[in-house]
Amino acid sequence: MSNAAPPRRAALRRLGALALAGLAGCDRADPGLLNFWAMGREAEVVTELLPAFHARHPDIVVRVQQLPWTAAHELLLTAYAGDALPDLCQLGNTWLPEFAALDALVPLDARIAASGIALDDYYAGVLDTNRIAARHGSALYGLPWYVDTRLLFYRSDLLHEAGHEQPPRTWDAWMDAMQAIQRRGGAGHYGALLPLNEPDPLFALALQQGDVLADGDCRGAFSQPPFRRALDYYVGIFRAGLAPKMTDTQISNVWDEFARGLFAFYVTGPWNIGEFRRRLPAAMQGRWATAPLPGPHGPGVSTAGGSSLVMFKRSPRQDAAWKLVEYLSEPGTMQRFHAATGDLPPRRSAWRSPALADDVPSQAFAQQLERVRAAPKIPEWERIFQEMQLTAERVVQGVQGAEAATRQLDVRVDAMLEKRRWLRARAAAA
Repeated sequence: MSNAAPPRRAALRRLGALALAGLAGCDRADPGLLNFWAMGREAEVVTELLPAFHARHPDIVVRVQQLPWTAAHELLLTAYAGDALPDLCQLGNTWLPEFAALDALVPLDARIAASGIALDDYYAGVLDTNRIAARHGSALYGLPWYVDTRLLFYRSDLLHEAGHEQPPRTWDAWMDAMQAIQRRGGAGHYGALLPLNEPDPLFALALQQGDVLADGDCRGAFSQPPFRRALDYYVGIFRAGLAPKMTDTQISNVWDEFARGLFAFYVTGPWNIGEFRRRLPAAMQGRWATAPLPGPHGPGVSTAGGSSLVMFKRSPRQDAAWKLVEYLSEPGTMQRFHAATGDLPPRRSAWRSPALADDVPSQAFAQQLERVRAAPKIPEWERIFQEMQLTAERVVQGVQGAEAATRQLDVRVDAMLEKRRWLRARAAAA
Protein backbone atom coordinates (compact mmCIF):
# COMPACT_ATOMS: atom_id res chain seq x y z
CA MET A 1 0.00 0.00 0.00
CA SER A 2 2.81 2.39 0.83
CA ASN A 3 4.24 2.08 -2.66
CA ALA A 4 1.05 3.58 -4.13
CA ALA A 5 1.12 6.77 -2.08
CA PRO A 6 3.94 8.67 -3.85
CA PRO A 7 2.38 8.31 -7.34
CA ARG A 8 -0.95 9.54 -6.00
CA ARG A 9 0.66 12.56 -4.36
CA ALA A 10 2.61 13.24 -7.54
CA ALA A 11 -0.61 13.03 -9.55
CA LEU A 12 -2.32 15.52 -7.27
CA ARG A 13 0.67 17.87 -7.43
CA ARG A 14 0.55 17.60 -11.21
CA LEU A 15 -3.14 18.50 -11.23
CA GLY A 16 -2.45 21.45 -8.97
CA ALA A 17 0.21 22.68 -11.35
CA LEU A 18 -2.21 22.35 -14.26
CA ALA A 19 -4.85 24.39 -12.46
CA LEU A 20 -2.39 27.09 -11.43
CA ALA A 21 -1.15 27.31 -14.99
CA GLY A 22 -4.71 27.81 -16.20
CA LEU A 23 -4.81 24.58 -18.20
CA ALA A 24 -8.18 23.43 -16.93
CA GLY A 25 -10.62 26.01 -15.73
CA CYS A 26 -8.98 29.41 -15.66
CA ASP A 27 -9.71 30.31 -19.27
CA ARG A 28 -13.50 30.12 -19.10
CA ALA A 29 -13.75 33.78 -19.89
CA ASP A 30 -12.02 33.21 -23.23
CA PRO A 31 -14.66 31.88 -25.64
CA GLY A 32 -12.04 30.92 -28.24
CA LEU A 33 -9.79 28.66 -26.16
CA LEU A 34 -10.87 25.02 -26.01
CA ASN A 35 -9.26 22.71 -23.43
CA PHE A 36 -9.00 19.06 -24.46
CA TRP A 37 -7.51 16.42 -22.16
CA ALA A 38 -6.24 13.21 -23.74
CA MET A 39 -4.06 10.33 -22.61
CA GLY A 40 -0.79 8.81 -23.72
CA ARG A 41 0.14 8.53 -27.37
CA GLU A 42 -3.31 9.68 -28.50
CA ALA A 43 -2.68 13.12 -27.01
CA GLU A 44 0.46 13.48 -29.09
CA VAL A 45 -1.18 12.37 -32.32
CA VAL A 46 -4.35 14.45 -32.00
CA THR A 47 -2.28 17.64 -32.17
CA GLU A 48 -1.16 16.53 -35.64
CA LEU A 49 -4.82 16.42 -36.73
CA LEU A 50 -5.66 19.91 -35.51
CA PRO A 51 -4.35 22.08 -38.38
CA ALA A 52 -7.21 20.94 -40.63
CA PHE A 53 -9.69 21.65 -37.81
CA HIS A 54 -8.25 25.11 -37.23
CA ALA A 55 -8.48 25.84 -40.96
CA ARG A 56 -12.23 25.17 -40.77
CA HIS A 57 -12.71 26.98 -37.46
CA PRO A 58 -10.09 29.73 -37.16
CA ASP A 59 -11.99 31.23 -34.23
CA ILE A 60 -11.38 28.12 -32.08
CA VAL A 61 -7.97 27.49 -30.54
CA VAL A 62 -7.57 23.98 -29.13
CA ARG A 63 -5.18 23.37 -26.29
CA VAL A 64 -4.37 19.67 -25.73
CA GLN A 65 -3.19 18.54 -22.32
CA GLN A 66 -1.56 15.11 -22.20
CA LEU A 67 -2.32 12.99 -19.12
CA PRO A 68 -0.54 9.74 -18.22
CA TRP A 69 -2.91 6.75 -18.21
CA THR A 70 -1.65 5.72 -14.78
CA ALA A 71 -2.80 8.98 -13.19
CA ALA A 72 -5.63 10.07 -15.49
CA HIS A 73 -8.55 8.64 -13.50
CA GLU A 74 -7.49 10.29 -10.25
CA LEU A 75 -6.71 13.55 -12.02
CA LEU A 76 -10.17 13.65 -13.54
CA LEU A 77 -11.93 12.91 -10.26
CA THR A 78 -9.90 15.55 -8.46
CA ALA A 79 -10.61 18.04 -11.26
CA TYR A 80 -14.33 17.27 -10.90
CA ALA A 81 -14.17 17.93 -7.16
CA GLY A 82 -12.28 21.18 -7.76
CA ASP A 83 -14.49 22.38 -10.64
CA ALA A 84 -11.44 22.27 -12.92
CA LEU A 85 -12.53 19.84 -15.63
CA PRO A 86 -11.68 20.66 -19.26
CA ASP A 87 -14.20 21.32 -22.01
CA LEU A 88 -13.88 17.85 -23.53
CA CYS A 89 -11.88 14.76 -22.83
CA GLN A 90 -10.84 11.32 -23.95
CA LEU A 91 -12.47 8.91 -21.48
CA GLY A 92 -12.01 5.16 -21.20
CA ASN A 93 -15.30 3.43 -21.97
CA THR A 94 -15.49 1.77 -18.56
CA TRP A 95 -15.09 5.18 -16.89
CA LEU A 96 -18.18 6.67 -18.52
CA PRO A 97 -20.69 5.25 -16.01
CA GLU A 98 -18.81 6.86 -13.13
CA PHE A 99 -18.80 10.34 -14.63
CA ALA A 100 -22.38 9.97 -15.85
CA ALA A 101 -23.40 9.07 -12.29
CA LEU A 102 -21.66 12.25 -11.10
CA ASP A 103 -23.83 14.19 -13.59
CA ALA A 104 -20.63 15.60 -15.09
CA LEU A 105 -21.22 14.69 -18.75
CA VAL A 106 -23.31 16.30 -21.47
CA PRO A 107 -25.89 13.97 -23.09
CA LEU A 108 -25.15 13.99 -26.82
CA ASP A 109 -28.31 12.55 -28.42
CA ALA A 110 -29.77 15.90 -29.49
CA ARG A 111 -26.49 17.13 -30.97
CA ILE A 112 -25.94 13.84 -32.79
CA ALA A 113 -29.43 13.95 -34.28
CA ALA A 114 -28.91 17.54 -35.45
CA SER A 115 -25.49 16.79 -36.92
CA GLY A 116 -26.62 13.84 -39.01
CA ILE A 117 -23.91 11.50 -37.67
CA ALA A 118 -25.06 8.01 -38.67
CA LEU A 119 -25.06 5.98 -35.47
CA ASP A 120 -25.71 2.77 -37.42
CA ASP A 121 -22.24 3.25 -38.93
CA TYR A 122 -20.76 2.51 -35.49
CA TYR A 123 -20.20 -1.04 -34.28
CA ALA A 124 -23.27 -1.60 -32.13
CA GLY A 125 -21.55 -3.21 -29.15
CA VAL A 126 -18.98 -0.43 -28.96
CA LEU A 127 -21.58 2.33 -29.25
CA ASP A 128 -23.56 0.64 -26.48
CA THR A 129 -20.71 1.28 -24.02
CA ASN A 130 -21.55 5.00 -24.35
CA ARG A 131 -25.28 4.64 -23.65
CA ILE A 132 -25.67 4.97 -19.90
CA ALA A 133 -28.71 5.03 -17.65
CA ALA A 134 -27.99 7.98 -15.36
CA ARG A 135 -29.90 10.58 -13.35
CA HIS A 136 -31.87 11.99 -16.25
CA GLY A 137 -32.48 8.73 -18.11
CA SER A 138 -30.60 6.69 -20.67
CA ALA A 139 -28.53 8.72 -23.12
CA LEU A 140 -25.37 8.67 -25.17
CA TYR A 141 -22.80 10.39 -23.01
CA GLY A 142 -19.92 9.98 -25.45
CA LEU A 143 -18.97 9.01 -28.98
CA PRO A 144 -16.45 6.20 -29.49
CA TRP A 145 -13.08 7.57 -30.62
CA TYR A 146 -11.23 4.30 -31.05
CA VAL A 147 -12.04 0.71 -30.17
CA ASP A 148 -10.28 -2.15 -28.50
CA THR A 149 -11.22 -5.80 -28.23
CA ARG A 150 -9.47 -9.13 -27.76
CA LEU A 151 -9.06 -12.05 -30.15
CA LEU A 152 -6.60 -14.80 -31.07
CA PHE A 153 -3.10 -14.16 -32.35
CA TYR A 154 -1.70 -17.54 -33.32
CA ARG A 155 1.15 -19.38 -35.00
CA SER A 156 -0.48 -20.49 -38.24
CA ASP A 157 2.49 -22.73 -39.11
CA LEU A 158 2.29 -24.65 -35.80
CA LEU A 159 -1.47 -25.01 -36.16
CA HIS A 160 -1.03 -26.42 -39.67
CA GLU A 161 1.72 -28.80 -38.61
CA ALA A 162 -0.53 -30.08 -35.81
CA GLY A 163 -3.15 -31.04 -38.40
CA HIS A 164 -5.52 -28.08 -38.17
CA GLU A 165 -5.99 -26.12 -41.38
CA GLN A 166 -8.26 -23.43 -39.95
CA PRO A 167 -8.26 -21.48 -36.68
CA PRO A 168 -10.72 -22.85 -34.10
CA ARG A 169 -14.26 -21.49 -34.01
CA THR A 170 -15.57 -23.31 -30.93
CA TRP A 171 -14.30 -23.99 -27.43
CA ASP A 172 -13.95 -27.71 -28.16
CA ALA A 173 -12.02 -27.05 -31.37
CA TRP A 174 -9.72 -24.63 -29.54
CA MET A 175 -9.00 -27.19 -26.83
CA ASP A 176 -8.31 -29.85 -29.48
CA ALA A 177 -5.96 -27.51 -31.35
CA MET A 178 -4.02 -26.61 -28.20
CA GLN A 179 -3.64 -30.26 -27.27
CA ALA A 180 -2.45 -31.20 -30.77
CA ILE A 181 0.09 -28.35 -30.82
CA GLN A 182 1.44 -29.32 -27.41
CA ARG A 183 1.73 -33.00 -28.34
CA ARG A 184 3.75 -32.06 -31.38
CA GLY A 185 5.93 -29.52 -29.56
CA GLY A 186 6.65 -31.70 -26.54
CA ALA A 187 7.81 -30.67 -23.08
CA GLY A 188 8.31 -26.96 -22.53
CA HIS A 189 5.72 -25.97 -25.12
CA TYR A 190 2.16 -24.79 -24.50
CA GLY A 191 -1.01 -24.33 -26.47
CA ALA A 192 -1.72 -20.80 -25.25
CA LEU A 193 -0.45 -17.88 -23.20
CA LEU A 194 -3.09 -16.52 -20.78
CA PRO A 195 -1.21 -14.30 -18.30
CA LEU A 196 -2.78 -14.66 -14.87
CA ASN A 197 -2.83 -10.91 -14.28
CA GLU A 198 -4.80 -10.11 -17.45
CA PRO A 199 -8.58 -10.26 -16.85
CA ASP A 200 -9.74 -9.73 -20.44
CA PRO A 201 -9.48 -13.33 -21.76
CA LEU A 202 -11.56 -14.73 -18.90
CA PHE A 203 -14.05 -11.87 -19.11
CA ALA A 204 -14.50 -12.46 -22.84
CA LEU A 205 -15.29 -16.13 -22.16
CA ALA A 206 -17.74 -15.03 -19.46
CA LEU A 207 -19.49 -12.59 -21.81
CA GLN A 208 -20.05 -15.49 -24.18
CA GLN A 209 -22.04 -17.28 -21.47
CA GLY A 210 -24.18 -14.46 -20.10
CA ASP A 211 -24.17 -11.80 -17.40
CA VAL A 212 -21.69 -11.73 -14.53
CA LEU A 213 -23.95 -9.48 -12.41
CA ALA A 214 -27.59 -9.97 -11.43
CA ASP A 215 -30.51 -8.08 -9.91
CA GLY A 216 -30.09 -5.03 -12.13
CA ASP A 217 -26.29 -5.04 -11.72
CA CYS A 218 -26.75 -4.86 -7.94
CA ARG A 219 -25.42 -8.33 -7.04
CA GLY A 220 -22.73 -10.69 -8.21
CA ALA A 221 -23.58 -13.74 -10.32
CA PHE A 222 -20.14 -15.31 -10.39
CA SER A 223 -21.22 -18.47 -8.57
CA GLN A 224 -24.04 -19.04 -11.08
CA PRO A 225 -23.76 -21.53 -13.97
CA PRO A 226 -22.99 -19.03 -16.79
CA PHE A 227 -19.81 -17.68 -15.21
CA ARG A 228 -18.88 -21.07 -13.77
CA ARG A 229 -18.91 -22.57 -17.27
CA ALA A 230 -16.51 -19.87 -18.47
CA LEU A 231 -14.28 -20.22 -15.41
CA ASP A 232 -14.21 -24.01 -15.66
CA TYR A 233 -13.11 -23.83 -19.30
CA TYR A 234 -10.47 -21.20 -18.50
CA VAL A 235 -9.09 -23.11 -15.51
CA GLY A 236 -9.24 -26.35 -17.50
CA ILE A 237 -6.68 -24.96 -19.96
CA PHE A 238 -4.19 -24.56 -17.12
CA ARG A 239 -5.02 -27.87 -15.45
CA ALA A 240 -4.42 -29.66 -18.73
CA GLY A 241 -0.98 -28.06 -18.84
CA LEU A 242 -1.88 -26.14 -22.00
CA ALA A 243 -0.96 -22.70 -20.58
CA PRO A 244 1.83 -21.73 -18.18
CA LYS A 245 0.75 -20.49 -14.74
CA MET A 246 2.52 -17.18 -15.20
CA THR A 247 1.85 -13.45 -15.16
CA ASP A 248 3.09 -11.22 -17.95
CA THR A 249 5.87 -9.95 -15.68
CA GLN A 250 7.28 -13.48 -15.52
CA ILE A 251 7.70 -13.62 -19.29
CA SER A 252 10.87 -11.88 -20.38
CA ASN A 253 9.68 -11.10 -23.91
CA VAL A 254 6.30 -12.20 -25.26
CA TRP A 255 7.35 -11.78 -28.90
CA ASP A 256 10.57 -13.75 -28.54
CA GLU A 257 8.74 -16.58 -26.80
CA PHE A 258 6.01 -16.56 -29.46
CA ALA A 259 8.67 -16.81 -32.18
CA ARG A 260 10.42 -19.57 -30.25
CA GLY A 261 7.21 -21.57 -30.10
CA LEU A 262 6.71 -21.50 -26.32
CA PHE A 263 2.99 -21.01 -27.04
CA ALA A 264 0.86 -20.94 -30.19
CA PHE A 265 -2.22 -18.92 -29.16
CA TYR A 266 -2.24 -15.51 -27.46
CA VAL A 267 -5.42 -13.58 -26.60
CA THR A 268 -4.55 -9.91 -27.02
CA GLY A 269 -5.54 -6.63 -28.63
CA PRO A 270 -5.02 -4.63 -31.85
CA TRP A 271 -1.86 -2.82 -30.74
CA ASN A 272 -0.02 -6.12 -31.12
CA ILE A 273 -0.47 -6.11 -34.90
CA GLY A 274 2.17 -3.41 -35.07
CA GLU A 275 4.25 -5.00 -32.31
CA PHE A 276 4.32 -8.39 -34.04
CA ARG A 277 5.42 -6.74 -37.27
CA ARG A 278 8.16 -4.76 -35.55
CA ARG A 279 9.43 -7.30 -33.04
CA LEU A 280 9.21 -10.66 -34.82
CA PRO A 281 12.03 -11.55 -37.21
CA ALA A 282 11.40 -11.34 -40.95
CA ALA A 283 11.29 -15.13 -41.24
CA MET A 284 8.28 -15.19 -38.88
CA GLN A 285 6.15 -12.66 -40.73
CA GLY A 286 4.27 -15.23 -42.79
CA ARG A 287 3.82 -17.61 -39.88
CA TRP A 288 1.36 -15.81 -37.63
CA ALA A 289 -2.24 -14.70 -38.06
CA THR A 290 -5.28 -13.43 -36.19
CA ALA A 291 -8.77 -14.89 -35.78
CA PRO A 292 -11.96 -14.03 -33.88
CA LEU A 293 -12.41 -15.63 -30.49
CA PRO A 294 -13.97 -19.08 -30.41
CA GLY A 295 -17.29 -19.38 -28.62
CA PRO A 296 -19.06 -22.29 -26.95
CA HIS A 297 -20.72 -23.36 -30.21
CA GLY A 298 -19.29 -21.02 -32.86
CA PRO A 299 -17.59 -17.63 -33.18
CA GLY A 300 -17.92 -15.90 -29.82
CA VAL A 301 -18.34 -12.38 -28.53
CA SER A 302 -15.48 -10.44 -27.00
CA THR A 303 -14.93 -7.32 -24.94
CA ALA A 304 -15.89 -3.82 -26.06
CA GLY A 305 -13.10 -1.50 -24.96
CA GLY A 306 -11.41 1.64 -26.15
CA SER A 307 -11.93 5.34 -25.50
CA SER A 308 -14.65 7.85 -26.24
CA LEU A 309 -14.96 11.61 -26.60
CA VAL A 310 -17.05 13.31 -23.91
CA MET A 311 -18.04 16.89 -23.10
CA PHE A 312 -18.33 18.21 -19.56
CA LYS A 313 -21.42 20.04 -18.33
CA ARG A 314 -19.52 22.86 -16.64
CA SER A 315 -17.86 23.88 -19.90
CA PRO A 316 -18.97 27.25 -21.26
CA ARG A 317 -17.71 26.25 -24.71
CA GLN A 318 -19.90 23.27 -25.49
CA ASP A 319 -20.67 24.41 -29.04
CA ALA A 320 -16.98 24.66 -29.86
CA ALA A 321 -16.28 21.36 -28.13
CA TRP A 322 -18.95 19.64 -30.20
CA LYS A 323 -17.38 20.92 -33.42
CA LEU A 324 -14.14 19.20 -32.44
CA VAL A 325 -16.01 16.00 -31.56
CA GLU A 326 -17.67 16.09 -34.98
CA TYR A 327 -14.33 16.59 -36.72
CA LEU A 328 -12.58 13.78 -34.85
CA SER A 329 -15.56 11.51 -35.57
CA GLU A 330 -15.36 11.92 -39.36
CA PRO A 331 -14.28 8.69 -41.14
CA GLY A 332 -11.41 10.48 -42.89
CA THR A 333 -10.08 11.87 -39.61
CA MET A 334 -10.38 8.44 -38.03
CA GLN A 335 -8.37 6.94 -40.89
CA ARG A 336 -5.56 9.44 -40.34
CA PHE A 337 -5.71 8.77 -36.61
CA HIS A 338 -5.38 5.03 -37.25
CA ALA A 339 -2.42 5.55 -39.58
CA ALA A 340 -0.59 7.45 -36.83
CA THR A 341 -1.54 5.31 -33.81
CA GLY A 342 -2.73 1.90 -34.99
CA ASP A 343 -5.93 2.46 -32.96
CA LEU A 344 -8.95 0.91 -34.62
CA PRO A 345 -11.81 3.17 -35.79
CA PRO A 346 -15.30 2.57 -34.34
CA ARG A 347 -17.11 3.41 -37.61
CA ARG A 348 -17.42 0.80 -40.35
CA SER A 349 -17.02 3.41 -43.09
CA ALA A 350 -13.55 4.27 -41.77
CA TRP A 351 -12.50 0.67 -42.45
CA ARG A 352 -12.80 1.19 -46.21
CA SER A 353 -9.30 2.61 -46.45
CA PRO A 354 -6.76 0.17 -47.98
CA ALA A 355 -4.70 0.32 -44.78
CA LEU A 356 -7.52 -1.54 -43.04
CA ALA A 357 -9.59 -3.14 -45.81
CA ASP A 358 -6.54 -4.87 -47.33
CA ASP A 359 -4.82 -5.75 -44.06
CA VAL A 360 -5.56 -9.38 -43.19
CA PRO A 361 -4.70 -9.24 -39.46
CA SER A 362 -6.90 -6.15 -39.04
CA GLN A 363 -9.84 -7.78 -40.80
CA ALA A 364 -10.12 -10.35 -38.03
CA PHE A 365 -10.74 -7.41 -35.70
CA ALA A 366 -13.41 -6.06 -38.06
CA GLN A 367 -15.16 -9.43 -37.79
CA GLN A 368 -14.79 -9.51 -34.02
CA LEU A 369 -16.13 -5.97 -33.61
CA GLU A 370 -19.44 -7.18 -35.00
CA ARG A 371 -19.59 -9.43 -31.93
CA VAL A 372 -18.63 -7.45 -28.82
CA ARG A 373 -20.48 -6.77 -25.57
CA ALA A 374 -20.19 -3.89 -23.15
CA ALA A 375 -19.05 -4.45 -19.59
CA PRO A 376 -21.58 -3.75 -16.81
CA LYS A 377 -22.15 0.02 -16.82
CA ILE A 378 -21.55 0.75 -13.18
CA PRO A 379 -18.84 2.83 -11.48
CA GLU A 380 -17.75 -0.17 -9.39
CA TRP A 381 -16.92 -2.31 -12.40
CA GLU A 382 -13.16 -1.66 -12.48
CA ARG A 383 -12.80 -3.02 -8.93
CA ILE A 384 -15.02 -6.00 -9.67
CA PHE A 385 -13.06 -6.72 -12.86
CA GLN A 386 -9.80 -7.02 -10.92
CA GLU A 387 -11.41 -9.08 -8.15
CA MET A 388 -12.70 -11.50 -10.78
CA GLN A 389 -9.18 -12.16 -12.05
CA LEU A 390 -7.67 -12.47 -8.57
CA THR A 391 -10.31 -15.11 -7.83
CA ALA A 392 -9.51 -16.96 -11.05
CA GLU A 393 -5.80 -16.90 -10.24
CA ARG A 394 -6.44 -18.54 -6.85
CA VAL A 395 -8.42 -21.30 -8.55
CA VAL A 396 -5.76 -21.84 -11.22
CA GLN A 397 -3.03 -22.02 -8.57
CA GLY A 398 -5.06 -24.51 -6.52
CA VAL A 399 -5.41 -22.20 -3.52
CA GLN A 400 -9.23 -22.44 -3.63
CA GLY A 401 -11.81 -24.56 -5.36
CA ALA A 402 -13.99 -22.90 -7.96
CA GLU A 403 -17.22 -23.28 -5.96
CA ALA A 404 -15.86 -21.71 -2.78
CA ALA A 405 -13.94 -19.03 -4.66
CA THR A 406 -16.92 -17.85 -6.72
CA ARG A 407 -19.23 -17.81 -3.69
CA GLN A 408 -16.66 -15.70 -1.86
CA LEU A 409 -16.37 -13.41 -4.89
CA ASP A 410 -20.14 -12.89 -4.90
CA VAL A 411 -20.01 -11.90 -1.22
CA ARG A 412 -17.31 -9.31 -1.93
CA VAL A 413 -19.11 -7.97 -4.98
CA ASP A 414 -22.41 -7.75 -3.09
CA ALA A 415 -20.63 -5.65 -0.46
CA MET A 416 -19.25 -3.33 -3.17
CA LEU A 417 -22.75 -2.92 -4.60
CA GLU A 418 -24.57 -2.39 -1.30
CA LYS A 419 -24.99 1.33 -1.92
CA ARG A 420 -26.53 0.65 -5.34
CA ARG A 421 -29.15 -1.58 -3.71
CA TRP A 422 -29.83 1.06 -1.06
CA LEU A 423 -30.27 3.80 -3.66
CA ARG A 424 -32.58 1.61 -5.72
CA ALA A 425 -34.72 0.78 -2.67
CA ARG A 426 -34.85 4.46 -1.72
CA ALA A 427 -35.93 5.44 -5.22
CA ALA A 428 -38.60 2.75 -5.25
CA ALA A 429 -39.97 3.93 -1.90
CA ALA A 430 -40.05 7.52 -3.12
